[in-house]
Amino acid sequence: MQVASESAITTLRQTFIRLTQDGLLRSSDFRRLWLSSTLTQFGAQITLLALPMCAVLLMHASPSQMGTLAALESLPFLLFGLPSGVLLDRCRRLPIIVCSDLMVATALASVPLAWWLDTLTIGWLYAVGFVLGTGLVVGGSAEQVFLTFVVGRERLVDAHAKLAGTESAARLLGPGMAGALVQLLGAPLAILCNVGAFLVSLANLRRIRAREPQPAASNAHPLHDIRDGLAFVWRQPVLRTLAWTAGTWHFLFYGYLALHVLFATRVLGMAPGVMGTAQMLGGAGILAGSILVKPLSARYGTGRAILVGLCVSALGFALMPAIPANLLDSAFITACAYGIVVFLLDCGATLFFVPYIALRQRVTPDAVLGRMVATMRSLTVATAPVGALAAGALAERFSVRTGLVCVAAGALVLAVAGVAGTRLRHVND
Repeated sequence: MQVASESAITTLRQTFIRLTQDGLLRSSDFRRLWLSSTLTQFGAQITLLALPMCAVLLMHASPSQMGTLAALESLPFLLFGLPSGVLLDRCRRLPIIVCSDLMVATALASVPLAWWLDTLTIGWLYAVGFVLGTGLVVGGSAEQVFLTFVVGRERLVDAHAKLAGTESAARLLGPGMAGALVQLLGAPLAILCNVGAFLVSLANLRRIRAREPQPAASNAHPLHDIRDGLAFVWRQPVLRTLAWTAGTWHFLFYGYLALHVLFATRVLGMAPGVMGTAQMLGGAGILAGSILVKPLSARYGTGRAILVGLCVSALGFALMPAIPANLLDSAFITACAYGIVVFLLDCGATLFFVPYIALRQRVTPDAVLGRMVATMRSLTVATAPVGALAAGALAERFSVRTGLVCVAAGALVLAVAGVAGTRLRHVND
């Protein structure tokens, strides 16, 4: 017993020493940024389940309406992605993050209010989804640029790996918590928990001490800056390759996103609590990806790590529509199979996007970093509304499973094209 206690104390001491020697964790500003990311990640898991559940359970939404909801959540990337890049290169980023989070929190709070007043409609959910997407495109781009300012370029992979680790914890615990909240409180009231997380995050962000220098004033017309951002991405071969690869991936992912709640609830027959519990394996997938991404990138190169993530996520897309409604005559085994596929999807997405984000920021100078991030986010997610609407239309015309089969076929083609048709496998940094 004494030996075991001494061993445990030694392990805790060694862990504490490693943490105190971690340069990133010695930065109070990074810790605050990390805490805010943790809060919003956990809150987002509630909204990711509760908002479409409001449409499916309360509004009895059809597949095409679910496709429209997913499309409107991604439409702001197309409308505001490029202008936000100009904003980020001309203004400090932290105030933009705060304003975006406040806007999203207000929109989310309107859902339970409208439900309580008996005025909640599918159109209201469309509007909320559009506001959520707007906050993501503006605030999310600002967070990526601000993170570079806080940690420096040389520690970006480490910082993103830590953030991915937090995301894995949120994905591991959040869906089960979200499913329980939706089942116990109802989807509208569950969203209030995300509103609370945003409010705490906002208070934490205001304590960040680092003050970015005001970007140099520019007399150029905003359209000139947008053109420069597009031209920079086009002239940089690595960014150009990443843009079309990620754009195709988002086209397929938003098609999947439009249908996955319908597939789980109406085709596989899962209750919200069971679905949330099964999706907890997605958090384990993100955790596995965040652990593997650094050694994988160091040994095989950043480009090959991106391709591994692309192939693993393609496998997940391919397996999802293959799950039968009652696998081996057991609802439990069906839920387990669903969870394993979500694990593959989230692990692959983490292995794809962590080195993807780090690589694109490494090859970009500070002067155009904001425009590059916004341009890439705009170009790569501009395809998402089309993917969501197309998947919804296919599911409406044929079936939800058929829509997911089309997504799977596209994902397999993308994986082959990425491996055989690009030079990413030769990119080492």
